Amino acid sequence: MRLQFLFESGLLAGASGILGVAAGVTAAALVSRLRYWEAVISRPTAAIGFVFSVAVGVIFGVYPAVRAAALEPIEALRSE
Repeated sequence: MRLQFLFESGLLAGASGILGVAAGVTAAALVSRLRYWEAVISRPTAAIGFVFSVAVGVIFGVYPAVRAAALEPIEALRSE
């Protein structure tokens, strides 16, 4: 069960990380063209951003799911 939560949160965070890096590169290129500034986009920085996105997504996706899975269904409904 935990593997399913890990996979789901990792997949969603990875997709979001890819979209975030693509949006950042696109925005930097657009600003560079409009303002005639040189945009320097390094691959290591983009990779760090992607890895950080996946790590945060996995941590904040798996931790609450594991806590919720440990509860009894009646107790979880009662606390709402």
